[in-house]
Amino acid sequence: MGLIVFFLMGGLKEEASMALMAGVAVWIAIWWITEAVNIFFTSLMPLVLFPFLGIMSMKEVAPLYMNKIIFLFIGGFLIAYAFERWDLHRRIALKIILITGSTPTKMLLGFMSASYFLSMWIMNTATATMLLPAVLGVINQVEKMNGKKDDNMATGFLLGVAFAASIGGTATLVGTAPNMVLTTIFNDRFDGVGGYEAINFGNWFVFAFPLSLVLFTACFFLLKTIFFRKLDGMSVDVAFIEKDLKKMGAMSYEERMVALVFICTIGLWFFRRDIEIGSFTIPGWRDIFAFPDYITDATVAMLSASVLFLIPSKSKSAKSLIIWDDFERLPMGIIFLFGGGFALAAGISSSGLAAWISTGLIEVAGLSPILMVLVLCFFMTFFTELTSNTASTFLILPLIVELALKAECHPLLLMIPVTISASCAFMLPVATPPNTIVFGSNRIALSTMMRTGIWLNLLGIIIITVAVFTLGKAVFGF
Repeated sequence: MGLIVFFLMGGLKEEASMALMAGVAVWIAIWWITEAVNIFFTSLMPLVLFPFLGIMSMKEVAPLYMNKIIFLFIGGFLIAYAFERWDLHRRIALKIILITGSTPTKMLLGFMSASYFLSMWIMNTATATMLLPAVLGVINQVEKMNGKKDDNMATGFLLGVAFAASIGGTATLVGTAPNMVLTTIFNDRFDGVGGYEAINFGNWFVFAFPLSLVLFTACFFLLKTIFFRKLDGMSVDVAFIEKDLKKMGAMSYEERMVALVFICTIGLWFFRRDIEIGSFTIPGWRDIFAFPDYITDATVAMLSASVLFLIPSKSKSAKSLIIWDDFERLPMGIIFLFGGGFALAAGISSSGLAAWISTGLIEVAGLSPILMVLVLCFFMTFFTELTSNTASTFLILPLIVELALKAECHPLLLMIPVTISASCAFMLPVATPPNTIVFGSNRIALSTMMRTGIWLNLLGIIIITVAVFTLGKAVFGF
């Protein structure tokens, strides 16, 4: 298919670079979408193809695989590994579940709240994996009490954990990969250009956290309505959760130190740059340094990871809060996926392909902004049901930039809804890792997941669109 695209576009010699880039982009896109070849290996292809085809030199391509946003990703992973090493994430999850109550509806809220909060900071895959045994334990206990299987309750609990993990990831820059893709593509292209303000941890959270909270609430009431209408009077014995928490004992020195570093990290992210509240400004701490522009959210993430590595542990199981073994756990495949996506975006832009494609977007650019956002949200939500949300974000965002420029609107007006929609695919097991994990329990029918997920997909499209034109305007100045 890539060769066909190249020959169709390669009639004019002056367009050879553009035609080559189009062929490579289609080739990589098909491999990413179909997973005919491992998507992480596919992400390395620009390192080989771009220099040979004269699209970009190795000197230009290689640094894209170590982009600054990748170090935000690495730092976030290492903080998450510290949570896991000392079981802090488990303690948080168990306490949230106990606080919310013991009826099935309250238990649903507890499981979803734990999943939602943890997935803001920890990979949603790890969150769903950690909560799955507790969910299955509650399901088994209720079914023993009733003397029969309860598929409605089981499905509601499991979908709640999976859906809340995907929703929680949208609230922070480190919560899910598409958010970091957006940050890099937008900041590299527009930071300091045309008066646009860069995306940072603070302004993203101010916008995305309320949006995610509304979507979380909608998800909770949807699942409650569909699966828990007949269970409100039932009480669930949570003694086994209390027993697990009691077995953990008091917070250890290591847990307290990890929690302290984590809280400090969030504070440093929030207050790195000036925060303006009307006429009042909270000055950012980075301005005390001689070169404040050198300090980014990624710098803070790596500082925190370094502190965790240097703080000694009192436990015999590890010398410090994180050890080198944790660095070796870093998912190189996802790092390569990031690098390949950044390389693809750079190649599309530098070859002139993005500008050429933008000429075909004139009709779409003529739509009203609200209609454009609705169409893009709808497309991305259902497109990522079948593809990796990270890969699809890399493929689509460079084109969205050109569409925004053609429509003469703020780039983030279109880029943000596309990015968040990439994390809001709820219908199929392959759509997101949490969906896959809970589906693997064999307690959810595919048809039920699809029927429930499509409602949340449609609610997500509406909520994202409304948020962009209300809160988005206030935060990013659309």
